[in-house]
Amino acid sequence: MGRQRYPEAKRLVITADAGGSNGQRVRVWKLELSRLARKTGLDIQVCHFPRGTSKWNEIEHRLFSFITTNWRERPLISHEVTVNLIASTKTHSGLSVRAELDNGDYPKGVVVSDEDFATIKIERKEFHGDWNYSIRSGWY
Repeated sequence: MGRQRYPEAKRLVITADAGGSNGQRVRVWKLELSRLARKTGLDIQVCHFPRGTSKWNEIEHRLFSFITTNWRERPLISHEVTVNLIASTKTHSGLSVRAELDNGDYPKGVVVSDEDFATIKIERKEFHGDWNYSIRSGWY
């Protein structure tokens, strides 16, 4: 959808936590971003928050505080209830949330071989290149 709205875009910028499935050391994360870059033709610039600092992410503060207020004192008894409570979040200033359940299969323990990892075109930035890098969509 974003590619259709911005057909002239050359780059996608992603800010990500430093832990979990999108951590700066996770090879599957980088391989999948590389696949997305090749599919869309976009270079992907990634900027990871240092560990422990994502709590200062303005978007998280603006969004999650309203979500948790919305579901206060309501038991999260199923995925459907949780998704519906998140999706019904709104604020007086016009914030609204779109949410849907992802039923995808995400197998654990996927290992990215050195050969597959070597196909990723990573350009590390001068400042903390382990946290700030670009994944190129093609050869230059």
